[in-house]
Amino acid sequence: MATASASQGTTPNAPGPQLNLRNPVPLSAAQEQQVKELYHKRVRGYCAKEIKEFAQCAVNRTVTATWVCRQQRLAMNACMLEHAKPEEEDRAREEWFLKREERRREKEQELAAVEKRRLEVIQMMREDQERRRKLREQELQQKR
Repeated sequence: MATASASQGTTPNAPGPQLNLRNPVPLSAAQEQQVKELYHKRVRGYCAKEIKEFAQCAVNRTVTATWVCRQQRLAMNACMLEHAKPEEEDRAREEWFLKREERRREKEQELAAVEKRRLEVIQMMREDQERRRKLREQELQQKR
């Protein structure tokens, strides 16, 4: 994964326009939340083994898990602290920006699919109206 260059703060070798990660475009609260989720997911990924060990120890325990699983808890917390650094958050932000175009394309495809389905429904409704109109005309002709 590309890292931010110290002199310019841009992503080298990144596809598309160069992004300034040291002073990026302001993100909305929802976008910041997405970056945070990506950051936490990455940190949990690094510490998956320690988290699993603590979770296995804490099964069927409540308050006592704090003392009984102390060693696993401390190992998990140490791992999380080791990886929960600003640099990791910068990497998560960089990954979010790199995947922005992919998310935009996916959203466009979803909207295109919805529009296609909407047009299909409108066409079916028109065909149904036409069929009903023809049936009414036939019924009127039969009555005459």
